[in-house]
Amino acid sequence: MSFVRELWLFMRVRKKFWLLPVIVMTAAFGGLIVLSKGSAIAPFLYTLF
Repeated sequence: MSFVRELWLFMRVRKKFWLLPVIVMTAAFGGLIVLSKGSAIAPFLYTLF
């Protein structure tokens, strides 16, 4: 969790709040990739793309 805290402090001090949506979307797509690897949810995720 220290990484997340340091990232937040960096964005707050340097006024780089535009990075937050980029990081959130990257994490969301990463989660979709992890869920699609050999799980029962995979057929439902393939219909999204």
